[in-house]
Amino acid sequence: MSNSSLKTTMLITKALADRQRIRILMLLRDRELCVCQIIAVLALAPSTVSKHLSILGAAGLVEHRREGRWAYYRLPGGSADAASRSALQWIEASLGRDKTIEIDDRKLAKVLACDPEVLCRQQRRC
Repeated sequence: MSNSSLKTTMLITKALADRQRIRILMLLRDRELCVCQIIAVLALAPSTVSKHLSILGAAGLVEHRREGRWAYYRLPGGSADAASRSALQWIEASLGRDKTIEIDDRKLAKVLACDPEVLCRQQRRC
């Protein structure tokens, strides 16, 4: 194992060693989401979600783009390295029928019915 492979593996295992980060990955498995939408589903502070997304990004498990003041996150496409792809496939295969993930999916369906701008404004008041 090269030094680079070891570093990548350590970043991925660190990222996967947290319940909230796993939940974020599962929320992103079929779509791109605005940070406000992730915050709404997880009911966590924006700074907490931001830190989780930063760790996932450093591990190559998520990508993001900015559109004005909005930040959108998604799972990496073809740009993901083999280790990241393998980890994401394993997580999805392992947790596809997990109760927490099913509850998050139901919450997400409600969140997706809301305007992201309204969600963002509501979160700034808290």
